[in-house]
Amino acid sequence: MKNKMDRLEELKTLLRNHSYHYYVKNEPIVSDSEYDQLIHELNSIETEHPEWITPDSPSQRAGAEPANSLEKTEHPAPILSLANAFNIEDVKAWQTRIAKLNPAILESDFSIEPKLDGLTVVLHYENGVFVKGATRGNGQIGEDVTQNLRTLPSIPLRIPIDKNGPRPPSNLVVRGEVFINKDDFELLNDNLREAGKKTYVNPRNTAAGALRQLDSKIVATRPLRIFCYAIIASNGDIPNLQTDRLTYLKELGFPVPKEIKHCTSIECIEKAYNNWIQTRDNLQYEIDGMVVKINDMPLADSLGIVGKDPRGAIAMKFPAQEVSTDLINIGVKVGRTGVLTPFAELEPIQIGGVLVSRATLHNFDFIQEKDIRIGDRVLVKRAGDVIPYVLGPLVGNRTGAEIEYQPPTSCPECGQPVEHFENEVAYYCVNVACPEQLVRNVEHFVARNTMDIVGMGIKIVEQLIEEKLITNPADIYSLTSEQLFNLEGFAEKKAEKLIESINTSKSQPLNRLIFALGIRGVGEVVAQELTNYYNNLENLSKTTQEELEAIEGIGPNIASALIDWFTTPANQAIIQKLTHAGVNPQVEQLSIENQKRNLEGLSIVVTGTLDNFNRTEIKETILKHGGKPTSSVSKKTSYVLVGENPGSKASKAEELGIPILSEQEFIQLIKE
Repeated sequence: MKNKMDRLEELKTLLRNHSYHYYVKNEPIVSDSEYDQLIHELNSIETEHPEWITPDSPSQRAGAEPANSLEKTEHPAPILSLANAFNIEDVKAWQTRIAKLNPAILESDFSIEPKLDGLTVVLHYENGVFVKGATRGNGQIGEDVTQNLRTLPSIPLRIPIDKNGPRPPSNLVVRGEVFINKDDFELLNDNLREAGKKTYVNPRNTAAGALRQLDSKIVATRPLRIFCYAIIASNGDIPNLQTDRLTYLKELGFPVPKEIKHCTSIECIEKAYNNWIQTRDNLQYEIDGMVVKINDMPLADSLGIVGKDPRGAIAMKFPAQEVSTDLINIGVKVGRTGVLTPFAELEPIQIGGVLVSRATLHNFDFIQEKDIRIGDRVLVKRAGDVIPYVLGPLVGNRTGAEIEYQPPTSCPECGQPVEHFENEVAYYCVNVACPEQLVRNVEHFVARNTMDIVGMGIKIVEQLIEEKLITNPADIYSLTSEQLFNLEGFAEKKAEKLIESINTSKSQPLNRLIFALGIRGVGEVVAQELTNYYNNLENLSKTTQEELEAIEGIGPNIASALIDWFTTPANQAIIQKLTHAGVNPQVEQLSIENQKRNLEGLSIVVTGTLDNFNRTEIKETILKHGGKPTSSVSKKTSYVLVGENPGSKASKAEELGIPILSEQEFIQLIKE
């Protein structure tokens, strides 16, 4: 068994190697959580034996050197990192250590703040005017990103001076964290998909990459935000308590996390930690822990620093949600529209208390860009209920036995050739009879927001297909009570109710039927738009590429997908079956000029319970009047429609200054 000094030297060697691969080669070979555990072990030994600490210990390193592509700038004071704690016992040990330096620590209260997962920046103000901004860099010298930071709407370019509020000192330096909200990130990726461009993997890397762009015009297109949480330097009077400093920063016009907590005991800290573990996924921004600070800042500062960490604060890290494991194989899943999606088959590993053996690989371009190979050691992340996804390979672990991956040329389910359309990321199986597509197509066809056939869930769909009672969605309308009654799990009443629901669905409007057909690229908005030009499926099936492309919102790819679908013999047979079964909705055609499209070009978010509409009805009403129903509030949102018991979306609308509509105001708006 190794003695502690031998283990210390081993840890130093390991951490130096990991740092070299991460910072110099940009090829990490372990996950952040694994690195944290090693540095924690190193710090524990050095705390127990401070005489063993050497200047070249990884605990004394302040971070990576700044990139050469941006100008360097020196910070007015060290921009320190934090030591890590992984449980409440570590926090108690931290309090005991620093109390030996000053017993007043045992009487101190604490400021509890979210540990933001973004990019640290330092903001300089002279006479209330923003003059310079920099990244943290190595803690002493950062990168000048002033022009990029100027594009962030949340950063005050001039500190507002309220005659009733605090006056800013003539020189003020503030520390903050730049990040992207989860909803903003989803919207950014949605817009990129619509434009046929590649999407981003996670908010943190997107924010960091954007802020270090050389062209600030590109930065301005990214939904970057900032939270400020510390005063680095000032030549004026500032509050002594950290909680008061946060209030002071907010009064000066800086955005501050509202989830700040004030604790007077270790028990309170433990309760806050456990609560955040449960609720972290409900936050609009990513956090990977919480920060515990001695609230009395002069007292905290008097404790000094150890290595690169201030003694007066510590970071409580959450259970790891990012780990490394072996990529055993790459599989391919077929979606309802024929899109082939790659996924990783992993050596099973625990992430955040969940055993993970599969993770998404996004798309085939992502595999090539990241050079992910079968047999690689890969970094995997899981956040809340989100499907785990692969971040990339740890190429420093490669042995040469790894196998490069090539996208499939045939469908893994039906063996038919795969198509890859120009300027699109996706690969498709275009065989409508593909078994895997059939299950997903029928499931989509009967869903609540399409034909709404109540009682026909995925298990029943699979059962009907397995028994060969349906071979396409139109076959649903040929089912009889007797056929269903003979199936396992069906009693007479259940069979009759399902047949009744199937018959009821025949009266669904045309836009729902078009959406239900599962045509590639045709979602609810496009389906509704098509009904403004075509009053039944027959007319739509006879359209041309040119006519379709003339419709706003329909590009060449969607137009081609529509033409391909309606000219495929198997699909023509489906239309004939639907018509024969009485599923042939007609739309009373109005001229485009005479239609009431009062919501044209408006993006509307709905929150809370409405009196006159259920979720599906309000979505259809918005679409019918030319609007776009969206799920998340952003600066691009036109209105937020608020019913009873609204959620956080109403609060977010108020923060962003988005107009809020009551249900009656909405009804009046579409009538005007």
